[in-house]
Amino acid sequence: MLTDDEKTNDTDRKRDRTHPLSSSQTAYVQQRAATPRAATHIYKELLEEIISLRRKPMEPISEKEIAAHFGVSRTPVHQAVLRLADDGLIDIFPQSGTFVSRIPRRALYEAILIRKSLEETTVKLAAEQANAADIKRLEASITDLALAEAVSDNELFHQADTSFHLQINAIAGFPGIWNVIQQVKMQIDRYRRLTLPQRGRLTRVIDEHEAILDGIRRHDTAHAIEAMGFHLGQMLNEVKEMRNVNPSYFIDDV
Repeated sequence: MLTDDEKTNDTDRKRDRTHPLSSSQTAYVQQRAATPRAATHIYKELLEEIISLRRKPMEPISEKEIAAHFGVSRTPVHQAVLRLADDGLIDIFPQSGTFVSRIPRRALYEAILIRKSLEETTVKLAAEQANAADIKRLEASITDLALAEAVSDNELFHQADTSFHLQINAIAGFPGIWNVIQQVKMQIDRYRRLTLPQRGRLTRVIDEHEAILDGIRRHDTAHAIEAMGFHLGQMLNEVKEMRNVNPSYFIDDV
């Protein structure tokens, strides 16, 4: 004897067999299910292109061309573009077009201040508790920086630099702080791509990282904080200079 729930489920199964989805309905359901995944993938790809300056400020964004490139409809592309606009990396001008945003000078300055404050905290914690294995990993990151400098690979250098800072955060033991840093450093990463080609810049960065590591290695929190503050604070001093060199890349935000 079937219970009321079992009867209902049995009726539903019979209804499903009696009224299967048409091919167009099936395609629609599949497309709706795939759209969020496609939008996330496209977002990540465009984000990397913008942050690495492969897509430069004021470069037009064509949703039609991007959709064709990824072999998808314009829906996930539009979702990705809206998300990038929320990040401040894309400007949408109704009736005019969609463009990669310029680097907002005030927001950049603020982001550097936030990152500097957060990383002074994480480096203090790292200096207090780093063990021998932690030190070896940080030393390996600096070796990676030197190798990238030797082959003049700025992108590889940037990745090794990010790895060094990420490892310090991991030693500190607060991954949530790095999540915040990731959010605020989007404009910083674009800006740093402009500073890395400067003559002698890579060597200076390596020296600054060595100073940070020295403080962590000796468990000297004051030295580690000072070294990190100097390292990130350098960017504050360079903003005005880089804005003069690449004026079309920046905008004076309120």
